Amino acid sequence: MNSKHGELRVLMFPWLAHGHVFPFLELAKGLVKKHFHVYLCSTSINLDSVRNSLNNDNDGHIPIELVELPLPSLPDLPPHYHTTKNIPPHLMPTLMKAFQMSAPAFSGIIADVKPDLLIYDGFQPWAARAAAAQGIPPVLFCTSGSTSLAFFHHHHTHKSWDTFPSDAIRLKEHEKRAMIAIKVENVDDGDFIFGIFKLSCEIVLIKSYRAFEGKYMDYLSSLCERKLVPTGPLIAHGDDEGVDDQDLEMMRWLGEREEGSTLYISFGSENYVSKEQMVEIAKGLEVSGVNFIWVARSPVGDDAAVPEGRREKGVVVRGWAPQAAILGHRSVGGFMTHCGWSSVTESVYYGVPMVAVAFKADQPVNARLAVEAGIGVEVERGEDGGFDGEGVARAINEVFVEGREGFRRRVGELREKMKVEEEEAMNQVVEELSRISNKGRRQYTKD
Repeated sequence: MNSKHGELRVLMFPWLAHGHVFPFLELAKGLVKKHFHVYLCSTSINLDSVRNSLNNDNDGHIPIELVELPLPSLPDLPPHYHTTKNIPPHLMPTLMKAFQMSAPAFSGIIADVKPDLLIYDGFQPWAARAAAAQGIPPVLFCTSGSTSLAFFHHHHTHKSWDTFPSDAIRLKEHEKRAMIAIKVENVDDGDFIFGIFKLSCEIVLIKSYRAFEGKYMDYLSSLCERKLVPTGPLIAHGDDEGVDDQDLEMMRWLGEREEGSTLYISFGSENYVSKEQMVEIAKGLEVSGVNFIWVARSPVGDDAAVPEGRREKGVVVRGWAPQAAILGHRSVGGFMTHCGWSSVTESVYYGVPMVAVAFKADQPVNARLAVEAGIGVEVERGEDGGFDGEGVARAINEVFVEGREGFRRRVGELREKMKVEEEEAMNQVVEELSRISNKGRRQYTKD
């Protein structure tokens, strides 16, 4: 694992989720263009997806070295489950346990690669410690937004959901009840969730931009006592992985629709809507009368929950769909989303207002941020968190009819600001990483 003389060697180590691996990959692409030598470490199944993405990249061959992380063999966790994508929910704790158990193997990878820097994720504080023990500065890269991180850091610090310095960012009672602290074997909760910032050397990289989250970025910086360096949106371009005849037919269908007339519905690769929720969404679509493309997923072995076929007003897709191509199409006028951070970022990047149906973790906070910015509306929920078809229809109508021009204008303005910041973000990242690495491979003083 040798690099050219004079190049900065960076080992990148994301958590095993698709929504983490691919922002790391996009950051890696940006760094290699700035003459960094990048090693990307993950499990074999995730690296297969990365290879497919790199092979389909319009920029041609990008010299990123892929390093396999060997996970220990555990019952019920074969190699195709060494990723959060498509894993049955009940196996998630087992996957996390196996990930923690890979720490010694990762220390060996650091010793073999001998990087100048480690860029690590928030799920593995042990990786940062392993790098520091070998005199290598670790830098945290957050793939979540500043707002959600600041909100939960505030709760950890002040022991309150309701004193966050913005009335727009609040959890509803059913969301508070559902918010359970992450429990990881042999890792202290406070260290796992928030101590990761203090393990980062001087700076924290964050997948965001100031036009959208500036005030929350500043607050998070004050809480974690680190300089936040935004990477920009890190949107994948030219990745046609998985496009087939069905996708081409769908895109032709979309091309026949009027401008801004179609709702794109997708809840990400790791969120599943129950059969009852699907029924209510279908009712809302029928009442609203809007055209739609619905990417409907169900857990492995539960295909009965997935609606079938193609209707006059829309298309139902199983599994994967070319999300960037759909959001970028002139006929799409709204995005019904779970408000995962990557989906929120893509929605703004392509200038598409959101219909928010948040489920867990940072998603409700991201939904409130979209509402505060005037670029989305939430589907109404009952006290138990449930929603009905009428509420779905009202939210769709607000985006497509009542507030159409205002939503389109505001998201368009935010999109332009994002693109301006995107051009400068990578230069700032490179400057900060170079400054840290120029201190040399030595043990640094931790706070």
